Amino acid sequence: MRRTVKADVKEPERKRGEAAAEDRLSVGPGPHIVSRDLTTRRMMGDVLIALLPVMLVSFYVFRWFAVYQMLLAVVTCVATEALCLLLRGRPVRVGDGSAVVTGLIFALSLPGTAPWYVNVIGAAAGIVFGKVVFGGLGQNIFNPAMVGRAFVMIAFPAAMGAAGYVRPDAGVDILTSATPLTAFKQMGQGTGLTHLLMGDTNGSLGETSALACLVGGLYLCARGTASWRIPAGVLLAAGGISAVAYAVHPDPAWTPLHQLTAGALMLGAFFIATDPVTSPVTKMGRWIFGLGIGTLVMLIRSLSGYPEGVMFSVLLMNSVTPLLNRITVPLPLGASRKGRRRERS
Repeated sequence: MRRTVKADVKEPERKRGEAAAEDRLSVGPGPHIVSRDLTTRRMMGDVLIALLPVMLVSFYVFRWFAVYQMLLAVVTCVATEALCLLLRGRPVRVGDGSAVVTGLIFALSLPGTAPWYVNVIGAAAGIVFGKVVFGGLGQNIFNPAMVGRAFVMIAFPAAMGAAGYVRPDAGVDILTSATPLTAFKQMGQGTGLTHLLMGDTNGSLGETSALACLVGGLYLCARGTASWRIPAGVLLAAGGISAVAYAVHPDPAWTPLHQLTAGALMLGAFFIATDPVTSPVTKMGRWIFGLGIGTLVMLIRSLSGYPEGVMFSVLLMNSVTPLLNRITVPLPLGASRKGRRRERS
């Protein structure tokens, strides 16, 4: 009898807590329009469709290396998530497609010749340390695919460094040359814009064709699955900084357009930075988020030893997403910032 009374006393408190949590999900003044069509499965389906141009170019350029890396990463991500759900005593539901998308994006960030253990360890680490430890889908702070890539980049620097992209005995001509960013940073060699747009250059599987990333990214924005403000902010910041740098030290072999189309900037702007779980939910927050990523990418490319900086930039801005959500919530009509500060205190 005592246990029953105790449960009855706590039940209203639990319901009030759930109601309060639901109230905190509102990030703008009413009225609100709710659409139940934007489900996780539909969003992941849109991402898979948008990735088709990127994957097709990858298949054409890297041949069986692309097929191998993508299949291995997807299988590892789905199996790891299913195993983690079993260990936690939860229903095994991987049909929402989130693990598949994580696996594909992680594979597209790898060199085509990455060893199998790098792929498996990175994909599993992305699911476990980037998703499961935070409570699962919708609760993670960092992008799981970038967590996995950062893990293997630290654990296997030789396989993920500049030398890991070059393999003369692979039987694919593209793999005999350095990536465009590495060639420019280390040897001062430029790459034609046509090659950067079409994708017949070396690099990670999904970063070689800026045009394919742009086509898929515009589809995501048109469908409303990705917020256009984030990639716009990324490209605006990166383009603006590179334009200033070019005006100070002009180099016809490497213009601002080269900076925008080389490396993983397009892939990161449209497919990684726009992850709805790890990016801000407010309009102003999304602008700040995108501008921050673009700025960090250019700083890392220009001032560090790394030729690329998308992964680090996304993870760093992921860490401030909760703060951006907090400070950029729109005010209701007639409200003041001072009153909101009093409410928070």
